[in-house]
Amino acid sequence: MPLHLVPTFLLYCFVTAITPGPANLCSLASAITYGRKQALVQWRGIFAGFAIIAFLASLAVWFMGIVVDRHVSVLKWIGAAYILWLAWHILRSDDVGSAQAGKLCNFFTGLLVQLTNAKIMVSCVTALTTYALPYADSYTDVLKIAALLPFLGGPVANLAWLFAGAGMQQFFSKYRKPVNIVMAVSLVICAVSIVIN
Repeated sequence: MPLHLVPTFLLYCFVTAITPGPANLCSLASAITYGRKQALVQWRGIFAGFAIIAFLASLAVWFMGIVVDRHVSVLKWIGAAYILWLAWHILRSDDVGSAQAGKLCNFFTGLLVQLTNAKIMVSCVTALTTYALPYADSYTDVLKIAALLPFLGGPVANLAWLFAGAGMQQFFSKYRKPVNIVMAVSLVICAVSIVIN
């Protein structure tokens, strides 16, 4: 990638990462409900999922080209369905820190959130096809950019959402039901926007 594109690449990574999405809202809700320590366990899964998606996107972009669009269109429906499930779960969640709910805030739920996150799939494919592929001489060039994405994109911005949730845990605990409704509605909006875009 030419040096003059680096600022726009970084801006793209920031904007797509910091905007509300399934993983960001999931981290916010987890930190509010279970606290920072448990939410960080889930965040590790989110990071791993993002890294996997970035790697798979690099393979898809390099080897499949135009076929990727068909796969993304199918995956967006799966991602939207999972996001709706998350919204339903948040809306129905009970008391803060309940033993049953605590089981849902772990590495594997974080991983699943990212592996079904159509926003991240589209973001990675877009970053790689726009900023890497046109300037790549080999797959290694694309892979280098893909390896940077987890450190420049979603997982890093996701920490801001997680720490915001942990910092406001007491406030959100007091107003749990209205907060859950707002977060559930936000996830529904995410799911709808994924399907219609």
